Amino acid sequence: MITSFERSKLTPPPNGSIVSIGVFDGVHLGHRAILERNVRVARELGAVPTVVTFRRHPKRLLLGQAPRTLTTLDHRLELFARTGIEHTVALTFDEELRSLSASAFAQTVAVDGLGVKRFVLGFDSRFGRDREGTAQFLADQGYAVEVVERVVADDRAISSTAIREAVELGDLRSAEAMLGRPVSVLGVVVRGANVGHTIGFPTANLDLHHELHPPAGVYACRARRTRDASGGELDGVVNIGVRPTVHAPEPGVRVPPTIEVHLLDFEGDLYGERIELDFLARLRPEQRFDGIEALKAQIGRDIAEARRILSVQPADPEGGVDREG
Repeated sequence: MITSFERSKLTPPPNGSIVSIGVFDGVHLGHRAILERNVRVARELGAVPTVVTFRRHPKRLLLGQAPRTLTTLDHRLELFARTGIEHTVALTFDEELRSLSASAFAQTVAVDGLGVKRFVLGFDSRFGRDREGTAQFLADQGYAVEVVERVVADDRAISSTAIREAVELGDLRSAEAMLGRPVSVLGVVVRGANVGHTIGFPTANLDLHHELHPPAGVYACRARRTRDASGGELDGVVNIGVRPTVHAPEPGVRVPPTIEVHLLDFEGDLYGERIELDFLARLRPEQRFDGIEALKAQIGRDIAEARRILSVQPADPEGGVDREG
């Protein structure tokens, strides 16, 4: 992975690259159609399937603010790899890159840096100064280009914006239909207050690095330890919220939500590990209970319900969930 726009760090592979360009936030079904076509073409031509993306959303510089992302760069890299992408160039979108013409971008990054054999782009892909770089622009410049057409789900055009709206509303099913996989987050396990251990339900607290997540509540989930080479998955129960029974916030004081997962039938130290969570069903809203014993009783019911739900949704050995099972 290239971590900044430094031309000297780009070295073309011997057999060249098939290049797709974009933010790809969420790596949804539309994005996956592009990436999967990229991989197929790369195999046919003996080239390296390659993505050129951006460390931060270009809108942060262009508009002064950017949407809260569905997937951080680390999460996108995980999802790119699952589609078969072998090389990702992650550029820093700064004033230098912003001012680069589409022609110069194609020559410097794709030709000189990656030895592009063919571009595989989405129907609305644009790059370069004033977003002048399109598939037609590249074709007019003599490059080989394939365009992947718009993908729809439930008669609705798929977009990262539409998925963000669904996730924020807690509409997991609509978001999943557009993602082609469960709504998920990727975070690093950090130390918390150890309340879960004291009441008999140890939890892993996740720092999501500003990834968008579903609303406050309790969810059945599957967890994936990204350092686990076996790709094994663990069932769990996630709480998103302010833990009002044990840490009642002061009236009028906004407390950022915590994301903590209790992994079923698991013992071990996860501190510092990256964990990906798939949200499979919302069990209930977050609520305040009249004491710890009432909270413990409800957590027990949550776990039983999560086990029931997860038992009929088998884990997918390739990652994700088998919805046909």
